[in-house]
Amino acid sequence: MKRVIRLYCGFQFFFPMLLWLPIFYEYQKRIGLSDPEIFRIQSVYYLLFLLLELPTGFFADRWGYRLSLKTGSWVLLISNLLPIFFKNYPGFLLHFALIALSRSLISGAANAYLYEFLKFHGAEEEYKRAEGNARAYGLVGKVVCWAGVGAMMQWHMTLPYWLTALCAGLALLFARQLPDHFFGRERKKPQYIGPILKALRDSPLLVLIMIQGTGIFVLSRIVQVNLYQPILNAKSFDLVSHGWIMSLMTLAEAAGSASPHWVRRVLSDMAAVFVLTAAVALCLSWIALSPKGAALAGLLALAYAMGLAYPIQRKLLNDAIADGSTRAVLLSTESIIDRAACAMVAPFVGGFVAAGRISPFLNILAFATILLMLILAAALPAARKSSVNYVNA
Repeated sequence: MKRVIRLYCGFQFFFPMLLWLPIFYEYQKRIGLSDPEIFRIQSVYYLLFLLLELPTGFFADRWGYRLSLKTGSWVLLISNLLPIFFKNYPGFLLHFALIALSRSLISGAANAYLYEFLKFHGAEEEYKRAEGNARAYGLVGKVVCWAGVGAMMQWHMTLPYWLTALCAGLALLFARQLPDHFFGRERKKPQYIGPILKALRDSPLLVLIMIQGTGIFVLSRIVQVNLYQPILNAKSFDLVSHGWIMSLMTLAEAAGSASPHWVRRVLSDMAAVFVLTAAVALCLSWIALSPKGAALAGLLALAYAMGLAYPIQRKLLNDAIADGSTRAVLLSTESIIDRAACAMVAPFVGGFVAAGRISPFLNILAFATILLMLILAAALPAARKSSVNYVNA
Protein backbone atom coordinates (compact mmCIF):
# COMPACT_ATOMS: atom_id res chain seq x y z
CA MET A 1 0.00 0.00 0.00
CA LYS A 2 2.83 2.39 0.82
CA ARG A 3 4.40 1.82 -2.60
CA VAL A 4 1.18 2.81 -4.38
CA ILE A 5 0.84 5.93 -2.24
CA ARG A 6 4.44 6.88 -3.10
CA LEU A 7 3.76 6.36 -6.82
CA TYR A 8 0.57 8.41 -6.54
CA CYS A 9 2.53 11.19 -4.84
CA GLY A 10 5.11 11.05 -7.64
CA PHE A 11 2.41 11.40 -10.27
CA GLN A 12 0.79 14.29 -8.39
CA PHE A 13 4.22 15.90 -8.05
CA PHE A 14 4.99 16.02 -11.78
CA PHE A 15 1.61 16.22 -13.54
CA PRO A 16 0.53 19.61 -12.10
CA MET A 17 4.07 21.05 -12.48
CA LEU A 18 3.14 23.78 -14.96
CA LEU A 19 6.35 25.77 -14.72
CA TRP A 20 5.06 28.43 -17.12
CA LEU A 21 2.17 29.39 -14.83
CA PRO A 22 3.81 32.50 -13.28
CA ILE A 23 4.82 33.91 -16.67
CA PHE A 24 2.31 32.70 -19.30
CA TYR A 25 0.52 36.08 -19.36
CA GLU A 26 3.80 37.89 -20.03
CA TYR A 27 4.79 35.23 -22.60
CA GLN A 28 1.55 35.80 -24.51
CA LYS A 29 1.96 39.57 -24.34
CA ARG A 30 5.49 39.29 -25.76
CA ILE A 31 4.36 37.24 -28.76
CA GLY A 32 1.75 39.89 -29.55
CA LEU A 33 -1.52 38.73 -27.96
CA SER A 34 -3.86 41.38 -26.53
CA ASP A 35 -5.64 41.26 -23.16
CA PRO A 36 -9.02 40.40 -24.75
CA GLU A 37 -7.38 37.57 -26.73
CA ILE A 38 -5.61 36.21 -23.64
CA PHE A 39 -8.75 36.11 -21.52
CA ARG A 40 -10.84 34.83 -24.42
CA ILE A 41 -8.51 31.83 -24.56
CA GLN A 42 -9.02 31.36 -20.82
CA SER A 43 -12.79 31.40 -21.25
CA VAL A 44 -12.56 28.81 -24.06
CA TYR A 45 -10.33 26.69 -21.80
CA TYR A 46 -12.94 26.61 -19.04
CA LEU A 47 -15.76 25.88 -21.49
CA LEU A 48 -13.85 22.98 -23.04
CA PHE A 49 -13.01 21.63 -19.60
CA LEU A 50 -16.71 21.81 -18.76
CA LEU A 51 -17.71 19.90 -21.92
CA LEU A 52 -15.00 17.26 -21.49
CA GLU A 53 -15.48 16.48 -17.81
CA LEU A 54 -18.35 13.98 -18.08
CA PRO A 55 -17.05 12.09 -21.15
CA THR A 56 -13.63 11.68 -19.54
CA GLY A 57 -15.28 10.67 -16.26
CA PHE A 58 -17.23 7.96 -18.08
CA PHE A 59 -13.98 6.89 -19.75
CA ALA A 60 -12.22 6.58 -16.36
CA ASP A 61 -15.06 4.63 -14.71
CA ARG A 62 -15.36 2.23 -17.64
CA TRP A 63 -11.77 1.68 -18.78
CA GLY A 64 -9.87 2.32 -15.56
CA TYR A 65 -8.42 5.25 -13.66
CA ARG A 66 -4.85 4.20 -14.47
CA LEU A 67 -5.44 4.37 -18.23
CA SER A 68 -7.04 7.78 -17.77
CA LEU A 69 -3.95 9.02 -15.90
CA LYS A 70 -1.62 7.73 -18.62
CA THR A 71 -3.67 9.25 -21.43
CA GLY A 72 -3.85 12.60 -19.64
CA SER A 73 -0.06 12.60 -19.25
CA TRP A 74 0.47 11.98 -22.98
CA VAL A 75 -1.88 14.83 -23.91
CA LEU A 76 -0.20 17.18 -21.42
CA LEU A 77 3.23 16.43 -22.87
CA ILE A 78 2.08 17.26 -26.41
CA SER A 79 0.22 20.39 -25.33
CA ASN A 80 3.31 21.96 -23.77
CA LEU A 81 5.29 21.70 -27.01
CA LEU A 82 2.80 23.86 -28.94
CA PRO A 83 3.75 27.29 -27.46
CA ILE A 84 7.37 26.56 -28.39
CA PHE A 85 6.70 25.94 -32.07
CA PHE A 86 3.49 27.95 -32.65
CA LYS A 87 3.88 31.41 -31.10
CA ASN A 88 0.51 32.83 -32.13
CA TYR A 89 -3.16 32.95 -31.13
CA PRO A 90 -4.17 29.63 -32.80
CA GLY A 91 -1.16 27.90 -31.22
CA PHE A 92 -2.06 29.06 -27.73
CA LEU A 93 -5.74 28.29 -28.27
CA LEU A 94 -4.88 24.69 -29.18
CA HIS A 95 -2.37 24.55 -26.30
CA PHE A 96 -5.04 25.41 -23.74
CA ALA A 97 -7.59 23.14 -25.44
CA LEU A 98 -5.24 20.18 -24.95
CA ILE A 99 -4.48 21.32 -21.38
CA ALA A 100 -8.25 21.19 -20.76
CA LEU A 101 -8.42 17.65 -22.16
CA SER A 102 -5.42 16.42 -20.17
CA ARG A 103 -6.63 17.88 -16.89
CA SER A 104 -10.19 16.64 -17.40
CA LEU A 105 -8.80 13.13 -17.89
CA ILE A 106 -7.20 13.17 -14.44
CA SER A 107 -9.38 15.62 -12.46
CA GLY A 108 -11.75 12.98 -11.12
CA ALA A 109 -9.72 9.87 -11.94
CA ALA A 110 -6.71 10.71 -9.76
CA ASN A 111 -8.71 11.37 -6.59
CA ALA A 112 -10.97 8.39 -7.30
CA TYR A 113 -7.98 6.09 -7.85
CA LEU A 114 -6.46 6.87 -4.45
CA TYR A 115 -9.78 6.78 -2.58
CA GLU A 116 -10.88 3.47 -4.13
CA PHE A 117 -7.46 1.91 -3.54
CA LEU A 118 -7.48 2.87 0.15
CA LYS A 119 -11.13 1.80 0.48
CA PHE A 120 -10.28 -1.60 -1.01
CA HIS A 121 -7.63 -2.02 1.71
CA GLY A 122 -9.96 -0.76 4.46
CA ALA A 123 -7.93 2.43 4.98
CA GLU A 124 -10.33 5.21 3.91
CA GLU A 125 -9.31 7.31 6.91
CA GLU A 126 -5.83 7.58 5.42
CA TYR A 127 -7.20 9.33 2.34
CA LYS A 128 -7.16 12.85 3.71
CA ARG A 129 -3.57 12.53 4.96
CA ALA A 130 -2.35 10.83 1.75
CA GLU A 131 -4.10 13.33 -0.53
CA GLY A 132 -2.89 16.25 1.57
CA ASN A 133 0.70 14.96 1.56
CA ALA A 134 0.63 14.35 -2.21
CA ARG A 135 -0.60 17.90 -2.76
CA ALA A 136 1.94 19.29 -0.31
CA TYR A 137 4.88 17.51 -1.99
CA GLY A 138 3.77 18.85 -5.37
CA LEU A 139 3.43 22.34 -4.01
CA VAL A 140 6.88 22.25 -2.42
CA GLY A 141 8.33 21.15 -5.77
CA LYS A 142 6.71 24.18 -7.38
CA VAL A 143 8.26 26.42 -4.74
CA VAL A 144 11.73 25.42 -5.90
CA CYS A 145 10.97 25.53 -9.63
CA TRP A 146 8.80 28.65 -9.75
CA ALA A 147 11.28 30.74 -7.77
CA GLY A 148 13.56 31.05 -10.78
CA VAL A 149 11.07 30.87 -13.63
CA GLY A 150 11.09 34.63 -14.26
CA ALA A 151 14.86 34.67 -14.65
CA MET A 152 14.59 31.44 -16.66
CA MET A 153 12.26 33.13 -19.15
CA GLN A 154 14.58 36.12 -19.45
CA TRP A 155 17.48 33.77 -20.27
CA HIS A 156 15.54 31.58 -22.74
CA MET A 157 11.91 32.48 -23.36
CA THR A 158 10.65 28.96 -24.19
CA LEU A 159 12.56 27.09 -21.47
CA PRO A 160 9.61 26.95 -18.98
CA TYR A 161 7.55 25.12 -21.62
CA TRP A 162 10.34 22.63 -22.42
CA LEU A 163 10.71 21.77 -18.73
CA THR A 164 6.94 21.44 -18.26
CA ALA A 165 6.86 18.93 -21.13
CA LEU A 166 9.63 17.00 -19.35
CA CYS A 167 7.56 16.92 -16.14
CA ALA A 168 4.59 15.54 -18.09
CA GLY A 169 6.81 12.75 -19.36
CA LEU A 170 7.89 11.90 -15.81
CA ALA A 171 4.25 11.87 -14.67
CA LEU A 172 3.57 9.34 -17.42
CA LEU A 173 6.33 7.08 -16.05
CA PHE A 174 4.78 7.14 -12.57
CA ALA A 175 1.28 6.45 -13.95
CA ARG A 176 2.59 3.42 -15.82
CA GLN A 177 3.93 1.96 -12.54
CA LEU A 178 0.58 2.18 -10.71
CA PRO A 179 -1.34 -1.13 -10.40
CA ASP A 180 -4.61 -1.46 -12.27
CA HIS A 181 -7.50 0.29 -10.50
CA PHE A 182 -9.78 -2.73 -10.36
CA PHE A 183 -7.53 -4.79 -8.05
CA GLY A 184 -8.78 -8.10 -9.39
CA ARG A 185 -12.47 -7.16 -9.53
CA GLU A 186 -14.50 -7.25 -12.71
CA ARG A 187 -14.81 -4.06 -14.68
CA LYS A 188 -18.20 -2.50 -14.25
CA LYS A 189 -20.37 -1.34 -17.10
CA PRO A 190 -20.16 2.39 -17.79
CA GLN A 191 -22.54 4.53 -15.82
CA TYR A 192 -24.63 6.86 -17.97
CA ILE A 193 -26.63 9.95 -17.19
CA GLY A 194 -29.53 8.15 -15.46
CA PRO A 195 -27.53 6.75 -12.51
CA ILE A 196 -25.66 10.05 -12.13
CA LEU A 197 -28.85 12.09 -12.01
CA LYS A 198 -30.31 9.60 -9.53
CA ALA A 199 -27.28 9.97 -7.26
CA LEU A 200 -27.60 13.76 -7.34
CA ARG A 201 -31.39 13.62 -6.81
CA ASP A 202 -31.08 11.24 -3.86
CA SER A 203 -28.45 13.39 -2.16
CA PRO A 204 -29.09 17.14 -2.09
CA LEU A 205 -26.23 17.23 0.42
CA LEU A 206 -23.84 15.98 -2.28
CA VAL A 207 -25.05 18.75 -4.61
CA LEU A 208 -24.57 21.32 -1.86
CA ILE A 209 -21.02 20.10 -1.21
CA MET A 210 -20.23 20.38 -4.92
CA ILE A 211 -21.50 23.95 -5.08
CA GLN A 212 -19.69 24.77 -1.84
CA GLY A 213 -16.42 23.59 -3.40
CA THR A 214 -17.00 25.94 -6.32
CA GLY A 215 -16.34 28.95 -4.11
CA ILE A 216 -12.82 27.94 -3.12
CA PHE A 217 -12.01 26.68 -6.62
CA VAL A 218 -13.07 29.84 -8.45
CA LEU A 219 -11.17 32.08 -6.04
CA SER A 220 -8.10 29.89 -6.41
CA ARG A 221 -8.17 29.89 -10.23
CA ILE A 222 -8.91 33.57 -10.62
CA VAL A 223 -6.23 34.75 -8.19
CA GLN A 224 -3.50 32.19 -8.89
CA VAL A 225 -3.95 31.96 -12.68
CA ASN A 226 -6.11 34.53 -14.44
CA LEU A 227 -5.37 37.61 -12.33
CA TYR A 228 -2.08 36.61 -10.72
CA GLN A 229 0.22 38.52 -13.08
CA PRO A 230 -2.11 41.53 -13.57
CA ILE A 231 -2.39 41.87 -9.77
CA LEU A 232 1.40 41.85 -9.37
CA ASN A 233 1.79 44.31 -12.24
CA ALA A 234 -0.77 46.62 -10.60
CA LYS A 235 1.21 46.43 -7.33
CA SER A 236 4.46 47.29 -9.20
CA PHE A 237 6.23 43.90 -8.91
CA ASP A 238 8.71 43.15 -11.73
CA LEU A 239 8.76 39.98 -13.88
CA VAL A 240 11.53 38.23 -11.92
CA SER A 241 9.51 38.60 -8.71
CA HIS A 242 6.51 36.83 -10.28
CA GLY A 243 8.27 33.49 -9.88
CA TRP A 244 9.44 33.79 -6.30
CA ILE A 245 6.13 35.30 -5.13
CA MET A 246 4.28 32.32 -6.59
CA SER A 247 6.84 30.11 -4.84
CA LEU A 248 6.06 31.77 -1.51
CA MET A 249 2.34 31.37 -2.13
CA THR A 250 2.87 27.74 -3.02
CA LEU A 251 4.90 27.18 0.14
CA ALA A 252 2.07 28.70 2.18
CA GLU A 253 -0.45 26.49 0.38
CA ALA A 254 1.73 23.42 0.96
CA ALA A 255 1.89 24.20 4.68
CA GLY A 256 -1.90 24.36 4.74
CA SER A 257 -2.37 21.15 2.72
CA ALA A 258 -0.04 19.22 5.02
CA SER A 259 -1.78 20.30 8.23
CA PRO A 260 -5.59 20.35 7.91
CA HIS A 261 -5.91 18.22 11.07
CA TRP A 262 -5.68 21.18 13.44
CA VAL A 263 -8.75 22.76 11.81
CA ARG A 264 -10.76 19.60 12.53
CA ARG A 265 -10.07 19.97 16.25
CA VAL A 266 -12.08 23.18 16.18
CA LEU A 267 -14.58 22.75 13.34
CA SER A 268 -16.43 19.98 11.52
CA ASP A 269 -15.33 19.41 7.93
CA MET A 270 -18.42 21.15 6.57
CA ALA A 271 -18.02 24.18 8.81
CA ALA A 272 -14.29 24.33 8.04
CA VAL A 273 -14.89 24.66 4.29
CA PHE A 274 -17.45 27.43 4.89
CA VAL A 275 -15.12 29.37 7.20
CA LEU A 276 -12.01 28.93 5.05
CA THR A 277 -13.82 29.99 1.88
CA ALA A 278 -15.03 33.13 3.63
CA ALA A 279 -11.47 33.78 4.85
CA VAL A 280 -10.14 33.53 1.29
CA ALA A 281 -12.82 35.97 0.10
CA LEU A 282 -11.81 38.46 2.80
CA CYS A 283 -8.19 38.12 1.67
CA LEU A 284 -9.29 39.23 -1.80
CA SER A 285 -10.64 42.49 -0.43
CA TRP A 286 -7.49 42.95 1.63
CA ILE A 287 -5.34 42.53 -1.49
CA ALA A 288 -7.53 44.96 -3.44
CA LEU A 289 -7.26 47.70 -0.83
CA SER A 290 -3.62 47.24 0.27
CA PRO A 291 -0.30 48.66 -0.91
CA LYS A 292 2.52 46.47 -2.22
CA GLY A 293 3.82 44.82 0.99
CA ALA A 294 0.42 44.29 2.60
CA ALA A 295 -0.95 42.88 -0.66
CA LEU A 296 1.83 40.29 -0.65
CA ALA A 297 0.88 39.30 2.91
CA GLY A 298 -2.73 38.96 1.74
CA LEU A 299 -1.71 36.67 -1.11
CA LEU A 300 0.20 34.43 1.32
CA ALA A 301 -2.72 34.28 3.77
CA LEU A 302 -5.07 33.43 0.90
CA ALA A 303 -2.80 30.60 -0.27
CA TYR A 304 -2.53 29.11 3.25
CA ALA A 305 -6.31 29.11 3.69
CA MET A 306 -6.79 27.43 0.30
CA GLY A 307 -4.22 24.79 1.24
CA LEU A 308 -6.14 24.00 4.43
CA ALA A 309 -9.46 23.80 2.62
CA TYR A 310 -8.53 21.53 -0.30
CA PRO A 311 -7.97 18.12 1.42
CA ILE A 312 -10.91 18.73 3.77
CA GLN A 313 -13.26 19.51 0.87
CA ARG A 314 -12.01 16.49 -1.14
CA LYS A 315 -12.65 14.12 1.78
CA LEU A 316 -16.07 15.66 2.41
CA LEU A 317 -17.05 15.16 -1.23
CA ASN A 318 -15.73 11.59 -1.46
CA ASP A 319 -17.56 10.61 1.73
CA ALA A 320 -20.81 11.90 0.24
CA ILE A 321 -20.53 9.55 -2.76
CA ALA A 322 -22.16 6.26 -1.80
CA ASP A 323 -21.59 4.28 -5.03
CA GLY A 324 -17.91 3.90 -5.89
CA SER A 325 -18.69 2.86 -9.48
CA THR A 326 -19.78 6.42 -10.28
CA ARG A 327 -17.09 8.16 -8.23
CA ALA A 328 -14.99 9.52 -11.13
CA VAL A 329 -18.05 10.81 -12.97
CA LEU A 330 -19.47 12.50 -9.88
CA LEU A 331 -16.10 14.08 -9.12
CA SER A 332 -16.07 15.23 -12.74
CA THR A 333 -19.55 16.66 -12.24
CA GLU A 334 -18.19 18.86 -9.49
CA SER A 335 -15.40 19.97 -11.83
CA ILE A 336 -18.06 20.88 -14.41
CA ILE A 337 -19.73 23.15 -11.87
CA ASP A 338 -16.34 24.68 -11.00
CA ARG A 339 -15.35 25.31 -14.62
CA ALA A 340 -18.79 26.63 -15.54
CA ALA A 341 -18.41 29.26 -12.82
CA CYS A 342 -14.91 30.14 -14.06
CA ALA A 343 -16.13 30.31 -17.66
CA MET A 344 -18.78 32.83 -16.60
CA VAL A 345 -16.26 34.93 -14.67
CA ALA A 346 -13.29 34.84 -17.11
CA PRO A 347 -14.81 37.05 -19.87
CA PHE A 348 -15.35 39.86 -17.36
CA VAL A 349 -11.73 39.65 -16.15
CA GLY A 350 -10.28 40.93 -19.44
CA GLY A 351 -12.52 43.99 -19.41
CA PHE A 352 -11.63 44.90 -15.82
CA VAL A 353 -7.89 44.38 -16.48
CA ALA A 354 -7.95 46.46 -19.69
CA ALA A 355 -9.75 49.25 -17.82
CA GLY A 356 -7.29 49.11 -14.89
CA ARG A 357 -10.09 48.19 -12.44
CA ILE A 358 -8.71 45.03 -10.83
CA SER A 359 -9.46 46.15 -7.25
CA PRO A 360 -13.21 46.65 -7.79
CA PHE A 361 -13.38 43.24 -9.47
CA LEU A 362 -11.71 41.56 -6.47
CA ASN A 363 -14.17 43.22 -4.08
CA ILE A 364 -17.16 42.14 -6.20
CA LEU A 365 -15.84 38.56 -6.31
CA ALA A 366 -15.30 38.53 -2.53
CA PHE A 367 -18.83 39.80 -1.84
CA ALA A 368 -20.42 37.27 -4.23
CA THR A 369 -18.50 34.38 -2.62
CA ILE A 370 -19.50 35.27 0.94
CA LEU A 371 -23.11 35.68 -0.16
CA LEU A 372 -23.03 32.22 -1.77
CA MET A 373 -21.63 30.65 1.40
CA LEU A 374 -24.37 32.24 3.52
CA ILE A 375 -27.07 30.90 1.18
CA LEU A 376 -25.57 27.39 1.24
CA ALA A 377 -25.22 27.46 5.04
CA ALA A 378 -28.91 28.35 5.32
CA ALA A 379 -29.82 25.46 2.98
CA LEU A 380 -27.61 22.91 4.77
CA PRO A 381 -30.13 21.56 7.36
CA ALA A 382 -32.75 20.87 4.67
CA ALA A 383 -30.16 19.22 2.41
CA ARG A 384 -29.05 16.90 5.22
CA LYS A 385 -32.59 15.99 6.14
CA SER A 386 -33.64 15.12 2.58
CA SER A 387 -30.53 13.17 1.57
CA VAL A 388 -30.95 9.40 1.22
CA ASN A 389 -27.29 8.79 2.06
CA TYR A 390 -26.75 11.11 4.98
CA VAL A 391 -23.20 12.24 5.67
CA ASN A 392 -22.38 13.38 9.15
CA ALA A 393 -20.21 16.33 8.17
